[in-house]
Amino acid sequence: MGIIKLKNIRTYSYHGCLIEEGKIGSDYTVNLEVKTDLRKSSITDNLKDTVDYVLLNRIVVEEMAIRSDLLEHVAHRILTRIFEEIPEISRIIVAVSKLNPPIGGDVEAVTIELEEYRS
Repeated sequence: MGIIKLKNIRTYSYHGCLIEEGKIGSDYTVNLEVKTDLRKSSITDNLKDTVDYVLLNRIVVEEMAIRSDLLEHVAHRILTRIFEEIPEISRIIVAVSKLNPPIGGDVEAVTIELEEYRS
């Protein structure tokens, strides 16, 4: 088995419960880790034998573009779509961070993390 990680995928998105968040938007980062079998691709050196991280990035960016009130909802959509589109993946960890959240304090980021295994 093996792990593919995409670190700090940056997006400007419009998530949040406040009306202003939906209008103004904010900076976000997403960290993604997927577990898959990398043995074949490590020998063949062929993209068709592995999980394409370009596709993983595109899924994250597309799902981050769909407004949600909760970061948990966005993360769940990312998990669901990856499992639907890439059957070779057995586990996903996704962390969605809102940078400089409007919570009345000096907080760099708020992050939610979900982990799910293929059933």
